[in-house]
This record gives sequence, C-alpha cells and structure tokens, in this order.
Amino acid sequence: MDPISVALLAALAGGAGGELGRRLWSGLATLVRRPLRGGQGESAQAPAVSSGEAELASLQEKPGDAVRAQALSTALAVRAVVDAEFSVGLRQWHEQAKLVRTGDGDVHNTISGGSVYGPVLQGRDFSGLSVTTSAPPPPASEGEARSTQGERMAGED
Repeated sequence: MDPISVALLAALAGGAGGELGRRLWSGLATLVRRPLRGGQGESAQAPAVSSGEAELASLQEKPGDAVRAQALSTALAVRAVVDAEFSVGLRQWHEQAKLVRTGDGDVHNTISGGSVYGPVLQGRDFSGLSVTTSAPPPPASEGEARSTQGERMAGED
C-alpha cells in the first residue's frame, strides 16, 4: 500500500473538505483506535508498533505541521504492514479520502514569451491521450527576416 499523503493528512486535520473531510478524519480516528492485531507467529521480541493514536492526536493539535503529518503517515504505513485487518480498513478509508480536494497536486499552467507552434495541453493527470501534430516551420534565418522586411518596406513606397 502506498503511504497516505502528508498533504492529505494535514489538510483533513485542518478541516479541509467540509463535512466529508470531518467524517473522514473521524473515520481515521476510529480506525486507529481499533486494537492492534499482530501477524501470525508474533514473538515477544517483535518491535513495538505505534497504533497511530499519539500521532493522530499530535497532528490534530497542530494541523499545519508537516513533520507531525509525516509521523502519522509513517505510523499508519507501519501498522498496515503488521496488522492485516487494519491494512484493509486503511485502504478503504484512503479510497474515500482521495475524493477530498486538498490542493495537493494543484496545477498552474502558464505560457509566456516565444512562439508556440501546434497544440498546447494544459492540465493534470492525462491518460489515454494521443496527440498528432505536424512539424513546426523552420526558423527563419537572419538574412531572410531582413530581406522580407526590406521587401515590404520597398513595396509600400
């Protein structure tokens, strides 16, 4: 499973997404509070794994803190590796959370200066797209540009 985006966690902790965001944050809190279930053959020497509760509470106290959001993302990823039931729940939660627009991945397109020959695509996350264009015209040499300007000027007299 891919780690949960730090930006998504920080945004949800800060109240992004309105009512949906609040429900998702509450759902994550409920998921994290479930008892930690280790894998088969867990030994007494297995390292301690955070449930994620402390990291969740810490981020909730200071939602804009990227370090706290990263700590929660890491705790969730580690717990998902050692707790299969949690991993399933986290995947389901993450699919729903992807619906919240957090500004993560915003696109700001600008074209300035120079000449553009052919189509320009501006956006984000293109897929299944095929664009066919013709080759741009060859650049005019300095001599051609001057003689063309001179001819126009001579013709205007």
